[in-house]
Amino acid sequence: MKTTQVGIVGAGPAGLMLSHLLHLAGIGSIVLEQRSRAYVEARIRAGVLEQTTVDLLNASGVGERMRREGLVHHGVNLQFDGHRHRIALSELTGGKAITVYGQQEVVKDLIAARLRAGGQVYFDIAEVSIGALHTERPIIRYRRKSSWEELHCDVVAGCDGFHGVSRNAVPPGVLRTFEREYPFGWLGLLATVAPSTDELIYSYHDRGFALHSLRSPELTRLYLQVDPADDLTKWPDERIWKELQIRLASPRWSLAEGPIIEKSITPMRSFVVEPMQYGRLFLAGDAAHIVPPTGAKGMNLAMADVKVLADALAEWYRSGDSGQLDAYSEVCLRRVWRVQDFSTAMTDLMHRRAGDEFGRKLQRARQAYVCRSSAMARTIAENYVGLPLP
Repeated sequence: MKTTQVGIVGAGPAGLMLSHLLHLAGIGSIVLEQRSRAYVEARIRAGVLEQTTVDLLNASGVGERMRREGLVHHGVNLQFDGHRHRIALSELTGGKAITVYGQQEVVKDLIAARLRAGGQVYFDIAEVSIGALHTERPIIRYRRKSSWEELHCDVVAGCDGFHGVSRNAVPPGVLRTFEREYPFGWLGLLATVAPSTDELIYSYHDRGFALHSLRSPELTRLYLQVDPADDLTKWPDERIWKELQIRLASPRWSLAEGPIIEKSITPMRSFVVEPMQYGRLFLAGDAAHIVPPTGAKGMNLAMADVKVLADALAEWYRSGDSGQLDAYSEVCLRRVWRVQDFSTAMTDLMHRRAGDEFGRKLQRARQAYVCRSSAMARTIAENYVGLPLP
């Protein structure tokens, strides 16, 4: 039997950052991850860090490599019918910006920090189950290296994603689910070619949405709106580049092509559960909510969750006052629904919906308004760089 103060299920950005923040507060934790270390460090996910996430990484002492290798952007481009409109993020938000730095790089930095500090992060864990959540010592059972183990802790943090076991540990009927599925997905690809832009390009086109993002001076990240049921074999590299050239085309600009080293199709959905806590279990990140990727908020929202949780746990262990812990779900959900609204609005603004001519006319009106309204530009900018943490 093992014991710790906080048992954390999941070694993604949320679980690792929580463990790191707890360590800084003098609180012990053990992180359990079903995948291998090599897998989680190579898993390509989000890459846009809002200002609040950058500030959190820096303040907690794990931002050195991000400051050195991350690409700071002071604006973002919205393109309609080939014409680009720049949202001047820093000018509209008092100097705030975004940083392009891959989620897998954040994970690498956090794993290195935890191991350097003697933290316990167990990979290749199997058959995880969580119990005794309404007692003072919840139990996480799991199989590690062919042996069964039990972890007894004060609190369990479920940071294991949408498909993890943590949310399912809550009895039926406790959680209320809110969700929306979208009639399109994103074909995402990584290409070994220098980016063709210094700032992200979100492009609306009658053939569908496209996004030009970045990962490094040598790697480009690109996305295409596709049918979520599409077969990836129907999207050979030649077809992908042809479609990107069409949807991203703009006067006096060209898209550089290169070898595609990774590609996948991801359906888009919105998902929220309420509450985000049950007994001594606290859900964070994708275990509690999914946002459409258009707003670039998934990892950022997870980081905000664990900052709230870490602060609440620190107060509880310091004073015995459970007020912040009791309010965890309420505090987090205020931000979750604000982010859902922004991400949904960006999705509706930029994606082509077939068969809805009335909706398309409304969409065109919103697009025109974005391009001429300073108030709308400021709203997009302040949400995109990230609202302040509670």
